[in-house]
Amino acid sequence: MADPKGFLNHGREVAKSRPVDVRLKDWNEVYVPGSLLPIISKQASRCMDCGIPFCHNGCPLGNLIPEWNDYAYREDWSAASERLHATNNFPEFTGRLCPAPCESACVLGINQPAVTIKNVEVSIIDKAWDSGDVEPQAPERLSGKTVAVIGSGPAGLAAAQQLTRAGHTVAVYERADRIGGLLRYGIPEFKMEKRHINRRIEQMRAEGTRFRTGIEIGRDLKATDLKKRYDAVVIAAGATTARDLPVPGRELKGIHQAMEYLPLANKVQEGDFVAPPITAEGKHVVVIGGGDTGADCVGTAHRQGAASVTQLEIMPRPGEDRAAHQPWPTFPMLYKVTSAHEEGGERVYSVSTTHFEGDEDGNVQWLHLTEVEFIDGKLTPKPGTERKIPAQLVTLAMGFTGTDRENGLVEQFGLDLDERGNIARDADFQTNVPGVFVAGDAGRGQSLIVWAIAEGRSAARGTDRFLTGASDLPAPIKPTDRSLMV
Repeated sequence: MADPKGFLNHGREVAKSRPVDVRLKDWNEVYVPGSLLPIISKQASRCMDCGIPFCHNGCPLGNLIPEWNDYAYREDWSAASERLHATNNFPEFTGRLCPAPCESACVLGINQPAVTIKNVEVSIIDKAWDSGDVEPQAPERLSGKTVAVIGSGPAGLAAAQQLTRAGHTVAVYERADRIGGLLRYGIPEFKMEKRHINRRIEQMRAEGTRFRTGIEIGRDLKATDLKKRYDAVVIAAGATTARDLPVPGRELKGIHQAMEYLPLANKVQEGDFVAPPITAEGKHVVVIGGGDTGADCVGTAHRQGAASVTQLEIMPRPGEDRAAHQPWPTFPMLYKVTSAHEEGGERVYSVSTTHFEGDEDGNVQWLHLTEVEFIDGKLTPKPGTERKIPAQLVTLAMGFTGTDRENGLVEQFGLDLDERGNIARDADFQTNVPGVFVAGDAGRGQSLIVWAIAEGRSAARGTDRFLTGASDLPAPIKPTDRSLMV
């Protein structure tokens, strides 16, 4: 293990953020570059190498956390990188974007601040890239089998990399103009700079994975034709159907889904626009939805120069400590302040939007809301609490309801859906159509990046078994595994 007294000698320290007034002037990641390396060895030493490491239970990837904590403590970065990559294809993504359910399950966290597992992880992988330890792993021989992967988010990329390394010829189809899925266009630059995606793509290209952008399966290329071209297909198209808000005034101009708003800001950073077609500059912005996507809208609006930003959440404000019904080591719903919330704005809980009000030109100007409370298990409006707030730009960040049903992909393949409206699959992640597999949000429903990577790896194993009759690829999870809250 690491230092046996590490958790006694050292308190928890996390990455330092750049001052708000500085970081709001750019789109770079909010953390001070290099601030972790001077402290990360001591932070890794706090890992107790438990007899039963519950952090493994918290992480669907089964990350070997005590092992790479020990290597990080000893500053053996090459060995730490090898252990990290043994279970996770893209630790630079999870180290920046995952909510770290592993830390919620940390044994030290029972009565002390948990080990900074996420910070250790990102330190290891950043050091590995800087040291040249991340190299292409091309297969020794080719199988002669071909696989199409639909979608280039974390699930699709993980499946593609695993299958390429197993010797299959893999092509990734992405309907957007760049590879990365929601990593590319749903995650703002200040949370993860896109250079991290770009260098992984170059690694995958060097390994043999092929990428096809600007092709939407179901529209630009029929699913039936794709199936004829390839020996197997992995669907990792995500759950991109956004939940809407059908209230009076929804048709007014200035009301957009979060995934209509966020990608345009990212396209500015890619050089596609000088200014985004939808901007918060000088406007009173209201974000409906209190989750991570809502926080992304908040941070984006701040950087675009919004006059004010208000984030609305229909549920009550979570507590700052674990609730009795969410005991350790489960993933608790806690009140958290993201970097975007540190930058300003107001958060309002237990409210529901009743309608929108516009001007004579059809532009939204006001949002009408009412406070709500639970009565007999149902959220019910509280009489006399109605009011309106200024709203010249409204973003809807209320989650997603399932995979896209409008492009014809589900119908053309003839896929069955489960009771939750996701694409159904068996223990090998195979759909009802032989040779067609599904991974990530398309089969699981809206979830976390760490689950997407785990599902991509598991679906790759199922696909490899279908193609060859056996597989040496790891399978960290089962398709029915829902042991963590998502």
